[in-house]
Amino acid sequence: MRRLLPAVCLLALISGRAYADANLLPGLVHAAAFVPITLPDGSEARLEAAILRPPGAGRFPLVLLVHGTPRRLEGIEHMSPEAYIGVAVAFATRGYAVVSILRRGFGRSSGPYAERYWGTCNNRDYLQVGRISAEDVIGAVAALRREPWVDPAKVVLLGHSTGGFAVTAAAATNPPGVVGILDIAGGRGSDASDHVCSEDSLVSDVKAFGATARVPALWVYAENDHFFGPALARRMLAAYTAGGAPVRLIMLPAIGADGHAALQMAPDEVIGPPVEAFLASLGLPTKVTIALPPPPPLPEPAGLNRGCALSFRAYVAARLEAKAFAINPEGHCGFRIGARSADEARQAALDACLNRATDCKVYAVGQSLAAQ
Repeated sequence: MRRLLPAVCLLALISGRAYADANLLPGLVHAAAFVPITLPDGSEARLEAAILRPPGAGRFPLVLLVHGTPRRLEGIEHMSPEAYIGVAVAFATRGYAVVSILRRGFGRSSGPYAERYWGTCNNRDYLQVGRISAEDVIGAVAALRREPWVDPAKVVLLGHSTGGFAVTAAAATNPPGVVGILDIAGGRGSDASDHVCSEDSLVSDVKAFGATARVPALWVYAENDHFFGPALARRMLAAYTAGGAPVRLIMLPAIGADGHAALQMAPDEVIGPPVEAFLASLGLPTKVTIALPPPPPLPEPAGLNRGCALSFRAYVAARLEAKAFAINPEGHCGFRIGARSADEARQAALDACLNRATDCKVYAVGQSLAAQ
């Protein structure tokens, strides 16, 4: 697709600092991009994306990686497609081309934000907003299947949180080339911990998607997901399968303080054996073929609480320079992975720590300890 190539070069020149140093990802192609999509009404949009894939001119199975949405929309223009770098590395080293997109209104993708809800918290329409987010997914699949490094017959959609809802909505249309759906902690409408607006509406709208979806799917949730808990996940599963949609649910044990973030905090635990078995059932690769050296070591701060210790391990494993980790003396933390720059990551990590605690300081920036 000729239009994509200039966008790749242009965005890489504009924001190259926000992407990993080549020394952190030897043997992989890593590029910034805009993916041009055509919407159902004929209008066009550009979705900001990050590409991570094996080198060479071969055609690789495609994983389209679709992000979640923060409960508060302030600052979504600062989101980066690099936030899921750990997941992208896990797939790329197994021979996949991974493209992480930002939907309309997020990051530098075309705006405005397109996924505003209809109805109040007690009477919410998730069907329409799911279909809107699916438009971005389906448009990106159609564009990327024309890329010379993509196998157009082997596409997997992987969505997290609202991204999981988006790929589930996209599955209802059975997009050409899509052979599998990975919905990780998918849902909509969580406005506070352990609360979802119009839960019954969410379940019924998932049922509507399942009435036509025929692409095999795997759903993965954690027992301590405080956005969409186990009981709701099982209700959605029953609704989705009522019309014959093929799906299997995997319920992971508790991961960290909130299992909703498990895909970013513990990607190996989330996309380990259950996902590998799912990929194998589709005839897709599961073995690591590109071995990366260990990331530069960083000493773990003393006294981190359990959740922050897990977060720090994810931080060290994220092969990016635009990241930062902040701590306070009581073991609390804040961090940012995949910011636009190291300076932005530093400030975001400090702000996140100060939202939970006092007396915070930046501990690490990129792959190095911060200067004190």
